Amino acid sequence: MQLPVDDQGTRQVVLDLIIEKGPITASTLANILKLTPAAVRRHLIYLENSGQIENLDPTSLVARGRGRPARNYVATDAGRATRPDGYSRMATKALEYLKQVAGSEAIEDFANRHSREVERRYAPVVHAAGEDPEARVVALADALAQDGYAATVRHTKQGLALQLCQGSCPVQDVAKNFPKLCEAETQAFSRLLDTHIQRLATIADGDHACTTSVPLMLRTNGVNGGTKVTLRAGKMK
Repeated sequence: MQLPVDDQGTRQVVLDLIIEKGPITASTLANILKLTPAAVRRHLIYLENSGQIENLDPTSLVARGRGRPARNYVATDAGRATRPDGYSRMATKALEYLKQVAGSEAIEDFANRHSREVERRYAPVVHAAGEDPEARVVALADALAQDGYAATVRHTKQGLALQLCQGSCPVQDVAKNFPKLCEAETQAFSRLLDTHIQRLATIADGDHACTTSVPLMLRTNGVNGGTKVTLRAGKMK
């Protein structure tokens, strides 16, 4: 990876990688960036002290065995805010006004329209990937990454599902106030991938990434009307 010549530029690259690939260790970052562990730690200390990253609670990770656990870094809201977020504050105010003058039905209407727009935007790249489920998820992740979502695909240990992880959300502030947008996005992904999916975590709900579980076996046979979407219990309805 070609790095900027200045410290600030390199630090932003480190932060971008944490947003995209977190939880991630210093040694993994050093391997990706071809930097010494000491150089990476210097940037990590700065980012942690400035509140842009944090060490993920080790109890939430699988046990590594004996010895001191490695620090696994994830981005905070402040860190994600360094990426372009569009006009989220203005969008939040606009939706608040819409709800005030037209009621909750208008918000649901807007969310449904957003769902259709997401599906329409990404359908060409997903369909071009063919019938292989993994290829379709990867194609969707690549397209989302180009739109600023820092999306990656990760395999589960059992090999029965993939995790579509979005390390950044350009509209996270809007989604915090209007979770229907998260639900609409999930429904669009389910239709695009033609399968039952489960959203495990969202940035809007305080998690370090939006994580969606995509099974590699279950399909809906192309019948969108029968598409099922499972959302995390107690978070979205």
